[in-house]
Amino acid sequence: MGFDDEDFEDGGSDRFIDAIVAWGDESALRMRIDAHLHAGASQVCIKALAPDGSTDFRVLERLAHQAG
Repeated sequence: MGFDDEDFEDGGSDRFIDAIVAWGDESALRMRIDAHLHAGASQVCIKALAPDGSTDFRVLERLAHQAG
């Protein structure tokens, strides 16, 4: 994917983090999930994190509801 050693230093570059972590509002998350599905993924794994690092089940419920 074009990453080099510098992308993995100090917790990861902004470019690296943005490539592997979807963040933003519900619409932004849905767009990232849909991009994976349109690219051919049959499943997308989601780990929704709250600011304190715990799982944010509200986000998972909202995204699951939209998928159904």
